[in-house]
Amino acid sequence: MQLSKLRHAVRTVLVSGLTAGVAACGGGSGSGTSSVPSTAPAPQSGNVSVLVSDASSDDWGTIGVKILSISLTPQGGGSPVTVFTASATPPVVNLEQLDQISEILGNVSVPAGTYTGATLTLSGNPGDVQLIVAAEPEAGFAGTPGASIPANQIQIQGTQGSTGSLTVPVKVNFVAPLVVTAGQSNALDLEFDLNHPAFIVAHNPPSAMGTTLYAVNFNGPVRHRPIADLAHLVLRHTYGTVTAVSTDNTSLTITKDLPTLPVVNPETAVATSQSLQILADATNGTLFYDVDAKTVVGIKSFASEASSLAGRYVRIAARYQANGTLVAVRIWAASKFQDVWLSPEGHVLHVNPTTNIITVCNESGQAVPVSVDANTQFFFRTPQSALADATAIGAGTSFLANHDLVRGFKVHVAVVDPLATPLVAQTVDIENAGYSGLISSASTIGFTYTHGFATVSDDYTVNLGYISNTSDNGKDSNGNAVMGYKWWNFTYPTLADTGANAVSDFVAATNGGVDFGGTVGSVKTYGVSAARWGDSANTTGWSVPWTILLPAPVPLGTVATGMVNNAFTMTVAGGTMPATVDVSTTTGSATLVYQIDRSNGVVTISPVDVTTSAGLQTLTNGLSAGTSVKVYGIPQPDGTLKSYVIDYFTGMSPGG
Repeated sequence: MQLSKLRHAVRTVLVSGLTAGVAACGGGSGSGTSSVPSTAPAPQSGNVSVLVSDASSDDWGTIGVKILSISLTPQGGGSPVTVFTASATPPVVNLEQLDQISEILGNVSVPAGTYTGATLTLSGNPGDVQLIVAAEPEAGFAGTPGASIPANQIQIQGTQGSTGSLTVPVKVNFVAPLVVTAGQSNALDLEFDLNHPAFIVAHNPPSAMGTTLYAVNFNGPVRHRPIADLAHLVLRHTYGTVTAVSTDNTSLTITKDLPTLPVVNPETAVATSQSLQILADATNGTLFYDVDAKTVVGIKSFASEASSLAGRYVRIAARYQANGTLVAVRIWAASKFQDVWLSPEGHVLHVNPTTNIITVCNESGQAVPVSVDANTQFFFRTPQSALADATAIGAGTSFLANHDLVRGFKVHVAVVDPLATPLVAQTVDIENAGYSGLISSASTIGFTYTHGFATVSDDYTVNLGYISNTSDNGKDSNGNAVMGYKWWNFTYPTLADTGANAVSDFVAATNGGVDFGGTVGSVKTYGVSAARWGDSANTTGWSVPWTILLPAPVPLGTVATGMVNNAFTMTVAGGTMPATVDVSTTTGSATLVYQIDRSNGVVTISPVDVTTSAGLQTLTNGLSAGTSVKVYGIPQPDGTLKSYVIDYFTGMSPGG
């Protein structure tokens, strides 16, 4: 099964109040005679940091978009409040590199108030969406490995405006209002399911003469995901040009840069209008790598480097502090952008402990081999713990031999010499230790993931334990601290199962299965987890803090009996018996339904809101016996399928 196609999501996170204004306190000589203390007016706004993030896919090396603007919708009406505006020449953001990590887009001051929605505006001209196939896509994927999809094969849905100025507005209603309180922090997460069946639809119309076309739909696979805890936010390495070092040498200021996409040689920086101030870690120290001089030192201020930093390019692994300031964990500096960029960033394709070579898929869709030697250090990004974030978890080739790095991990490698052949890893930042696959043998102490890949040598079966029940695991949707393991169904973290019964509930939930009989057999339970290193339950290895149960893709099928009491039955090719599919109409956790029409080579994707009586009736009418249907859902212990997505097809057959 193509598991990665279940895991691909992008989140736009608007984190408000991270760097809220602080009223200055008057001190010193006190020359005034008034006995009335001077009080600064209360701040009337909070700061909003704008970031984007996603999950991974084995099929794409680049999913590039141009985000033009993001605005918030005030409750009760009023003008939208813009929280992000791109520069005159918007850079391309590669969503594929943001596997559960975040790219900082900007920081703005937002008026205190209540907001009920957001509008994201994307550029929709031909070529504004870039698709580059990964170096090793999964078996059966239509694209050629490493190839760029031509603009004329990408059909951007929902565009507005005139030729040359086309945009795609994406409107999202919040599950619960976002309340921005002056001087206090808050957070908003808008989640794009990039691997949603309605996001990128590949089809082969007769008019295309055998060429695969890709319909890209931004409207629909977007939902509000409340987020209550920012302490675990992992930031993507930030590129920039140093513009200043503070007079006390405690911080530097950069103009944020993004790499040119598609990648050019030598790679060049695309400057943005975003300015960021980043502190040195005065307590734990910041590792400073001078790429030009090939040296590394630990610093607690920029005093020793200040004279050489102005105008240089930097790559920074940073973390947020509780007060919203950014602190550098590691910094790479060079006179050429190419030299800080030319360290492969992407998902691990292969790990060969025999040759001590890891292969990383970069954002050009190319496989980059990197040698690991005795001096290579491995780090695991843990921003919630400053000391752990700056401390290597392992070194040398034994890290590979112990299978502590596997295919699918998201990493950013720094090399000893960017001009060397082969490249030799100086450090490997593990930004996301993603394990996924078929779940089996779940017990009170752990479970097993089995994952198969196109390259058989990358297959793994790994037993993972849960984190300790005394380990901090963020907060729930109400802001309450969570201790120990938690799990939830895909895109419903507000319904996370936490607490004393979380493990036993997980064991029961993963025993489900939907049996179609025949060659299809039983549809099992799949999941994805981001492992944590050094938990108290396993101080020298990986443990699982959470698991998302993924909607398994059922083979293309046919409606057997129509909707009755929010359920229908379907059969699939190769199966011998029908199975029951349940449809949820509950607001906030309703099944996502799409009517997909194809006529004269044009695909039209129409969302159907089944939380309304009209939408439910539309679905009921559409699911007549014999209708082609594609379902993604989670097997239940009673043998039914809890549907997450239902696509039903009109017009030409989806296989045509």
